[in-house]
Amino acid sequence: MDIRKTAVVAAAGATTFFAMSKVFSTKEKKKESKSAPTFPVVDLENFLKDPKSAKEECRLIAEMLHKTGLLIVRDPRVSEEENDRFINNMEAYYGLETAEKMENVRKQYHYQIGATPEGIEQARNHCARAKGLSEDDRPVTVCPPGKDPKWRYFWRIGERPQQTEFKQLNVSNVVPKKIPDFTERMDRWGNLMMNTVRTVSQMAAEGFGLERDTFTKLMDKGPHLLAPTGSDLSKYNKKDTAFASYHYDLNFLTIHGRSRFPGLFVWTRENKRTPVSMPKGCLLLQAGKQFEWLTGGFVLAGFHEVVVADSTIKAKERAEKEGRSTWRVSSTLFAHIASDNTLEPIGKFSEESNAKNYPATKAGQQVSDELAAIKLA
Repeated sequence: MDIRKTAVVAAAGATTFFAMSKVFSTKEKKKESKSAPTFPVVDLENFLKDPKSAKEECRLIAEMLHKTGLLIVRDPRVSEEENDRFINNMEAYYGLETAEKMENVRKQYHYQIGATPEGIEQARNHCARAKGLSEDDRPVTVCPPGKDPKWRYFWRIGERPQQTEFKQLNVSNVVPKKIPDFTERMDRWGNLMMNTVRTVSQMAAEGFGLERDTFTKLMDKGPHLLAPTGSDLSKYNKKDTAFASYHYDLNFLTIHGRSRFPGLFVWTRENKRTPVSMPKGCLLLQAGKQFEWLTGGFVLAGFHEVVVADSTIKAKERAEKEGRSTWRVSSTLFAHIASDNTLEPIGKFSEESNAKNYPATKAGQQVSDELAAIKLA
């Protein structure tokens, strides 16, 4: 999951407990546009109408997951207006007073439901990996990573198992008092995202030569989390501030709509850092650690970071002139394998050369271990 991050220098007047240390890149400024690859947009419409007519789309999804760990799709069931409504809802929430937001914090559940304040989430230490990259492809995340200067709100989506070994991963939602229709709006966006994830999972399975329901069966009644972040650009707006440090996601697939403020950078399988620009009306998906586990490393959990780039600053300035919110909201959902299901390379992936590196492990245990590693358990 995108639960990890970084320390930064706060803007003038902001708190400064996010300690800075050595930065991965020695450059004062990281260029955003160096030979950025173009990611194809996969339209899901053919598959939704007739799965047998979408073999090429299924093949492309499998290929992109293998090569980049990233997909950009267009789902006719999800409009840009739906994304805008959801972001409006979260801008209203993050704009509340801090004391009001703190009422929604549930530390006793490792912050896996309700609000997570800034200064809690922290990335795993990937300094050694980052230092092995070419200078142009190193993250701008500080090393070692500090605390994350962004808020998050976790909201459960979908049915939960009646019996499970991992009850803390399957607790009830927290509803803020001050935001009208919050439950309806969260459920609406979360269910739209899960529909897209299920469709993409079916297409990926077919593209890999597996049964269509291979992944969706494992996801049934999983602890899926709608997890929108809120980053206050009026407070944290220094170039190269990282809101989400260099990390991979721990879940199966992560999906989000288009943010109003750019700043997402991803690494391909060849460890090339590139900005992601998403067309309007599209959705972005990234493979997480559970996907990597099930494919024995054929699909890798993609590394990425979210930072204040030049384009982020320009978007903030436009928002200020237009009187709009300067909270950077992500419309993120983390789709999971069900907690009591076992993660291990499946089908032909059990023959991958690295399959032995992915021993049979309950998904709930894998999540708990990852949360402990990033200091959320």
